[in-house]
Amino acid sequence: MKAQVVTLFPGILQGALSESILGAAQERGLLSAELVQLRDFCHDKHRQADDQPYGGGGGMVLKPEPVFEALAACKAKDPAARVIYLSPQGPALSHAKVLELAALPGLILLCGHYEGVDQRALDALVDEELSIGDYVLTGGELAAAVLIDAVARQLPGVLGNQASAQADSFADGLLDFPHYTRPASFEGREVPAVLLGGDHAAVARWRRQQALLATHAKRPDLLQRAALGPEDIRLLEELGISCKSKAGRPAKPK
Repeated sequence: MKAQVVTLFPGILQGALSESILGAAQERGLLSAELVQLRDFCHDKHRQADDQPYGGGGGMVLKPEPVFEALAACKAKDPAARVIYLSPQGPALSHAKVLELAALPGLILLCGHYEGVDQRALDALVDEELSIGDYVLTGGELAAAVLIDAVARQLPGVLGNQASAQADSFADGLLDFPHYTRPASFEGREVPAVLLGGDHAAVARWRRQQALLATHAKRPDLLQRAALGPEDIRLLEELGISCKSKAGRPAKPK
C-alpha cells in the first residue's frame, strides 16, 4: 500500500507515521507513506497557498492552483490511487470503508486547512471526501493519520497476528470483548475464572457474550444493526437482554 499525503504541515504527521506499527510496516516494505509539501507547488516568491474567499467572510481558502498541481503530481506517480479529501463534510469513516480502502493499491490524501479548499480543485481530481467524526479539526493531518493507521492494520503482515485485526471492535459489527493479562489477581480484582480454565470453547463463548454485552451497554445502535445469529440471541437472553435482528424483527433460531 502506497499512501501520499498532501499537506501544509508534514511535521504533524511525521511522528505518527514513524512510530509503532506504522513505522515497522514501512521498515518492512508493507506500507509506503510519502508526505507531499503543498507549498512546493506554490510558484510565487512567498509560496502562498491560501487567499481570501470570494464573497467575503472570515478565514482563508486554499488556492486551486497548488492543490491541483500537487494532486496531479501524486496521481502521475500512482495513477490507480484513490484521491480522498479529509473533510468534516464527508461521510464518517467506518470499518467497512477501511476494508475497502485496504484493498486498493494506493491512496492520495488531501489535508485541508483554514476554511477549506477551493471547490474547483476538489471537483477536478478528488474521488471522495471522508470524515472521522462530526466535529471540526484545525486541519486534515490528524484525520489522515487516523485513516492510514486504520487501513494499515488490515494489510497482510502488518500486525504480528492478523487475528488481532479480525477480533477488533467493529470487525463483525460489535464492540470488542474485555482483555486481561498477568497477574491473575490485582488489588482484589480477579481475572474471570473462565479465562484461566483452558476450555477454549468456553472462552470463545464468554468472549462473544461479553462483546454482545459491551455493545448493548455502550453502543446499542450497533447491536440493533448487527446480523445476530441464534446463538447470539441465546447469549443475550442469558443476560436478560432482548434484541431484534438486523431486519428489525425478533431473531428466531434456525
